[in-house]
Amino acid sequence: MVARVARRPSQGQVRRVTPVPPEHARGLVAAVYHQVERDFGMLAPPVSLHSPAPSVLAACWVVLRETLVAAGRVDRAAREAVAAAVSAANACPYCQEVHSATMAGLAGPAAHASADTRLARVAGWARDSTDRAAARHAELPVPADQAAELVGVALAFHYLNRMVNVFLDASPIPATVPASVRGGVRRIFGRLMARPARRDRPAGAALRLLPAAPPPADLAWAAGTPTMADALARAAAAIDAAGRRSVPPAVRDLVTARLAEWDGQPTGLSRAWVGDAVRDLPAAERPAGRLALLTALAAYQVDDDVVDGVRAAGADDAALVELTAWASMAAARRAVSWIPLAPAPPP
Repeated sequence: MVARVARRPSQGQVRRVTPVPPEHARGLVAAVYHQVERDFGMLAPPVSLHSPAPSVLAACWVVLRETLVAAGRVDRAAREAVAAAVSAANACPYCQEVHSATMAGLAGPAAHASADTRLARVAGWARDSTDRAAARHAELPVPADQAAELVGVALAFHYLNRMVNVFLDASPIPATVPASVRGGVRRIFGRLMARPARRDRPAGAALRLLPAAPPPADLAWAAGTPTMADALARAAAAIDAAGRRSVPPAVRDLVTARLAEWDGQPTGLSRAWVGDAVRDLPAAERPAGRLALLTALAAYQVDDDVVDGVRAAGADDAALVELTAWASMAAARRAVSWIPLAPAPPP
C-alpha cells in the first residue's frame, strides 16, 4: 500500500527527463518496476529516472539489488552505512538522507552517534575508501572474505550518487515541508524504509533481467561473491553498450583518460577545467563531453545549461540517461579500483 501511495509524488521528484509512469510500463520496464516495489518497498526515483533507457534501468536495479538489497554475509545496516558514507563523500544529499534514515530505522538512531560503534567503523572505512591515498590505510571493518560485499555497495552508490545529482532534487522530503517537522518526517521515512529492508531477499533474483556477460578485468575483486560478480558483469555490459550508442568515441576516450588520472579528490568550485578539457573535441561533441566529464567528476555541478546544451545537439531522454549512466559507471569502477580487499600490512 505504501509503495502504491508513494508512486506519483516520488516520480515527481525527477527532473530533466520524464520517467515512464508505472501505469504505462511494459516489458522490461514493467518487470523492473515490479521487482523494485516488491524488494525495495517503493518505486525509488533513483531507479525510475533511468526508465527512458530500459536496459540501463535494468542495469541500475541489478546492481542496486544484488549489492544492497539481496541477503549476504554482511547485514543490511552495515551496507546502509556504506551507502550513506559514500553519498556524503560524493556530495549527494538525497542519497545520504535516504540511507542514513534507513540505517537508523534498522539499527536505532544511536547507531552512528559514537565513533566506537560497529556501524561508525564501517562508515569510516567507506568514507576513507573514496580517496585513493586514504584507502591504502583504511582498516577493513569486516573479515576479508566479506569485504567484496561492502565494495559492491560502494560501487553502486558511486554510480547512483552521480545519477541522482544530475536528475533529482537535493532531498526526498519535499521542500514545502517546514524545517520544524523535517526531523520527524525523516524518522518516519526511515522506519518505513526499514520494514522491507529487514526481510531477507534471496540473491540472484534480478539476474534474469539482463543477459549473461563475461566479467570485466577491473571487476575481478567480486569473484569471491559469484552472484554479485555475475550481476556486475551483466550490468557493466549493458551500460557499456549504452555508452557506445549515446557517447561519441572521442568523448569516451576523454573521460577514460581523465579518470585514469583521478585519485578521488574533488575538482574544486570552478568549472573552468571542463572548458579546457573539451577544447580539442569537435564543436558538435563538446556539449556531450562537458556533461560526461561533469557527471563523472563533479556531478553536483551539472545544471540546466549543461543539459540543455546536449539537448540542443539532438539528445532525447534515452540518450541523456545513457550518456550519464556510462560516465557514472566509468567513475564508479575507477573509484573502487583502489580499495584493498585485504588488511593493510603492518607499517
